[in-house]
Amino acid sequence: MLWMLIAFLVFMFLGMPIAFAIGIAGFIWFLQHPYLPITIPIQLALSQIINFTLLAIPMFIIAGSVMNSAGVTKRLLDFASSLVGHMRGGLGQVSAVLSTLMGGVSGSSIADAAMETRMLGPEMLKRGYPRGFAVAVNVWTSLIVPIIPPGIAFILYGTIGQVSIGRLFAAGIIPGLLLMVIYMFVIHLVAKRLGLQPEREKRASSKEIARALSESIWALIFPVLLILGLRTGVFTPSEVGSFAVIYGMIVGFMIHREMNLKQFFSETLENSLGDIGAVLAILAMSNIFSYGMVWERVPETLASFLLGISNNPYVLMIIIMLFLIFAGLFIDATALILMTTAVLLPVARRLGIDPVHFGLIFILSAAMGNQTPPVGASMYAGCSVLGATLEEYTKASWPFLIVTIIVILFVIFFPQLSLLIPTLIFG
Repeated sequence: MLWMLIAFLVFMFLGMPIAFAIGIAGFIWFLQHPYLPITIPIQLALSQIINFTLLAIPMFIIAGSVMNSAGVTKRLLDFASSLVGHMRGGLGQVSAVLSTLMGGVSGSSIADAAMETRMLGPEMLKRGYPRGFAVAVNVWTSLIVPIIPPGIAFILYGTIGQVSIGRLFAAGIIPGLLLMVIYMFVIHLVAKRLGLQPEREKRASSKEIARALSESIWALIFPVLLILGLRTGVFTPSEVGSFAVIYGMIVGFMIHREMNLKQFFSETLENSLGDIGAVLAILAMSNIFSYGMVWERVPETLASFLLGISNNPYVLMIIIMLFLIFAGLFIDATALILMTTAVLLPVARRLGIDPVHFGLIFILSAAMGNQTPPVGASMYAGCSVLGATLEEYTKASWPFLIVTIIVILFVIFFPQLSLLIPTLIFG
């Protein structure tokens, strides 16, 4: 087991793609156990990606790309600007609101960070935003995206842990909105200190807001339809991703009429292939790695260790939060969720922690790895667009890091923040 972990860390620090680092490290474990059939790693990889429930993941990735091609993003940007563009640090405030709205469309923190930095970043620089702060705003607000339904991380966690995906979707709404509010507060304070001005001279009129709302309504009702479809049994978690694609195509082809067949096949689907391939490769390879961990009884050992520290559920959740934030510094968020869900969720269940409540804490803590150096994918996406250095970004990120941890602590100590809406909808 030790050599598998060492190999994984070495490969990762050498810059090997995370899927190959996980897969090769797992294969090394099998080489140390020659009495096991060498065909098992291949069977494990294949069995993971033919899981019917996980079919929703490529579907949601395609759906996000379809909705962007359908002109949804621009309409949501206009709506967000009409709502908060008059506030100090207006473009930063727009970024926070837009990420919340985009959570119901894309579900990808990395894609949102790259898109918003590309859309808003150049204008921020023209208005005097420091380069590091401009990137930090767009990167950290993208953390809201995987929390607002439909987040892909919820599907991964729910499938591995056998937790209701519909409940997880609903549980993300209040924490996601709380993140938006706290980020807007931070942006206001920093903008005030830097002397940054609002994007708009005055508040948008009710008529202007209503017009922007009507133009973006098809995107806003999308997550509502998903949750209602799951609640009423119209869709299973596997089918809801396919519905998302069809819905996006209807919006693009028939309602907004900004997408054609050529664009759909040559751009929209093609742009989705890379993301789908990356996620499925990590999914496949993580199963090889996880097999070794289960064989060596790592989940049981870790559970005994954690329970030996404390049997107080709040203390345990704080320890797990800190562990995941630290691990996220070095491990991709998707890989971290895949590798540790089966290890940590049984510990939470043994202490009577609701798996939906734990899921919000788990996913928020793990997803922060996309925003933090040295391997944060969202961080690199934003920095590359605006040419910001890692030092500039890190210096501007501290306020966002601190308030994000505060929000997670609020979710830990006030479970109803995550459980209220699932209880109201699903009983």
